[in-house]
Amino acid sequence: MQISSRLTFRLAAVAAIAGMALTGCTTASQEAAPGSTVNTGSAAAFDPSTVAKDDALIALLPATLKDKATIEVGSDTSYEPAEFLDKDGQTPIGYDVDLAKAIAATLGKKAVVHTADFSSILPKLGTVYDLGMSSFTINPERSKAVNFVSYFNAGVLWAVQKGNPKGINMNDLCGKKIGVQTGTVEEDPDVSDRSKACVAAGKPAIQVVSLKNQTEVTTRLVGGTIDAMSADSPIIKNALAKTNGQLETLGEVYDSAEQGIAIAKADTEFAGVIEKVMNKLMTDGSYTKILEKWNNTDGAIAKAVLNPTAKS
Repeated sequence: MQISSRLTFRLAAVAAIAGMALTGCTTASQEAAPGSTVNTGSAAAFDPSTVAKDDALIALLPATLKDKATIEVGSDTSYEPAEFLDKDGQTPIGYDVDLAKAIAATLGKKAVVHTADFSSILPKLGTVYDLGMSSFTINPERSKAVNFVSYFNAGVLWAVQKGNPKGINMNDLCGKKIGVQTGTVEEDPDVSDRSKACVAAGKPAIQVVSLKNQTEVTTRLVGGTIDAMSADSPIIKNALAKTNGQLETLGEVYDSAEQGIAIAKADTEFAGVIEKVMNKLMTDGSYTKILEKWNNTDGAIAKAVLNPTAKS
């Protein structure tokens, strides 16, 4: 019966999530300018053994997960500093990765973080992945398809080349080449709606450069093949720090919203456990230590909530 209900959910979720895809212009095949690179670095490895196992929380796990040695986590590891690959090009690191390890350790398990395309993670919850941890903004569309446990707060921020040599203005983006990561709220509805407004006003649509990896978006901006990029505020701030002064912010942070750990809609029991685990990590200080390590305490929230009201 569990398998049957999960398959039914999967079909519904795939259809729901497919509706979130961008319908605008995509120019992912454009090449970055020669020599335009983004420097990435690693931080000291997080030690899950510093997090105590909680037998009371383990006892609350559903039977299908209680005896598993691992928690499988889907993550788009191109979104530094939340989730990205270490210098070896293989090892996932970042504050989402460390939080996944802390969650697993609390439940007496090991987190296995799998690199995945951002848009593919939610449809695979409950079958391939137990959790989705990839800076998912909690919005109404996604909340219809999956359970969310809030854990972080971020807004939208834009960046341009240092000195804004192309004179990009947030109030006049019509016809400009704007880089976003595929499947993000920056892509749709934000840039998508801005482009529609341009067309409605008789102006050229925004040329949306939608790419699977945020690092590639950043590299394009450094190389000058796009005019500006939009991403979550922690990612933009990190990009500025890692590009040796080649970028600067455009405007201020806006539309701040909570991000969530995603769990399959059918797995409500497991979602409730994750809510309790996150609040334990917040109370015992592990949560704050992880965010401090990645210089992102500005995004900390006071309490994790299962399926909070999503901002439209």
